[in-house]
Amino acid sequence: MATDKDFNDSFDHYVSEIPGFIGASIVDLDSGMTLAVRSTRPDFDLAVASAYNSELVKQKMKIMKALNLKTNLEDMILTLGDQIHFIKILSPTLFLYLAADRAGSNIAIVRNVVNKYARA
Repeated sequence: MATDKDFNDSFDHYVSEIPGFIGASIVDLDSGMTLAVRSTRPDFDLAVASAYNSELVKQKMKIMKALNLKTNLEDMILTLGDQIHFIKILSPTLFLYLAADRAGSNIAIVRNVVNKYARA
C-alpha cells in the first residue's frame, strides 16, 4: 500500500513535469473521499471534484458491465474548453484525478507523466 510520502513524491513529479498543473488527488472510489491532495489553485475544490468524479467512474463501470465488456477500465480523459481532466484507475478501490490547464499542457504529456509515476 502506498504511503503519504509516496503520494506526495508523485504529486511533486506531476507539479514539476506537467505544464499547467492545477491539482491532483487520490480518491477512494466507494466513498468519493480524497486520501491525498495537491493543488496550485486555492479556488479549485479537489474534494468536490473528487467526489463527483467517483460517480463518473462508477457509472462508466456500470456501462461496461451492461455491455458485458470483459476488460478493465484503465483511465478516462475529459477535455474541457480550457482544461484537461485525467482519471487513472490505480486499483479496484482507488483512482487518481488530475486537472491541468490546456493552454500549458496537452493530453499526451498528462497521460505519459501520470502513467510514469502512478505505479509508485
